[in-house]
Amino acid sequence: MNSNVLLTYYCLLVLLVSIAGGMIPIWIRLTHRWMECAVSFVAGVMLGIGLLHMLPHALEQATSSGLPPAAANMQVMLWLLAGLLAMFFIERFFCFHHHEVEDGEVTCHHGPESGHDHSHGHNLSWSGAALGLTLHSVIEGIALAAGVAHGHESVRLAGFGTFLVIVLHKPFDSMTIATLMAHGGWSLTWRHVVNGLFALAIPLGILIFRFGMMSEGGGGETLSHALAFAAGTFLCIALSDLLPELQFHDHDRGKLSAALLLGLALAWGISQLESTTHSHPPALPTETIQNVPTEILQP
Repeated sequence: MNSNVLLTYYCLLVLLVSIAGGMIPIWIRLTHRWMECAVSFVAGVMLGIGLLHMLPHALEQATSSGLPPAAANMQVMLWLLAGLLAMFFIERFFCFHHHEVEDGEVTCHHGPESGHDHSHGHNLSWSGAALGLTLHSVIEGIALAAGVAHGHESVRLAGFGTFLVIVLHKPFDSMTIATLMAHGGWSLTWRHVVNGLFALAIPLGILIFRFGMMSEGGGGETLSHALAFAAGTFLCIALSDLLPELQFHDHDRGKLSAALLLGLALAWGISQLESTTHSHPPALPTETIQNVPTEILQP
């Protein structure tokens, strides 16, 4: 399938789930236990896709671009670290990536090392949350475009793993914005409008990636950097959802662990499925190869 057509389908589906995510608080009453299990599952998928899917592709792309193995590996690790730090500082300065919204507050936890052994809320406006989540979504759009660009010639549903992470995670982000807007007295229509605009951050990230690739000549090295950077952001987001469980969720440890492992299993299954659906050119018969002049076979 043409990569532009595939990305269009992906964007339309992301738009739908973003709107649906804003409707979740209206349709059903979420419980703390359900939210925590769902977040653990999605974080497991994100962690697995980042480490088992995107990072290997980044390494493969770097080595195939002609770099020496040691230099290729170092570049990939540096871009992985850059992605992790970029998302870390977005988290630190915007304090947005939290899905427990109570009475218009987004709960941020601070451990004993900061001098606080209790949790407290930051009175975060919906516009502040939307800004932070939009930056996050732009990076997800870059990740999606990079995944499709890497596999669109050999995989039917290129970038499906990245797309699945976005589809699973996007409703939580939309729900956070919609809940904050509801507590602020905004109408349902305006919540839909804002969530629709919020979903457009994914296509914006795709456009940034496309223009960046064109300016760099569309080389495999640039694609490798984008994949590694996206893997680093996925790693940071997943850990920011998972690590607070160790300090603040002594209950339901078995269920939360099972949800995490289930998400990882799904990510592993997707990576295995893609490896079995790669199309390769048919091998030449032995007698054909023997008849090819030696100077053509030599690099």
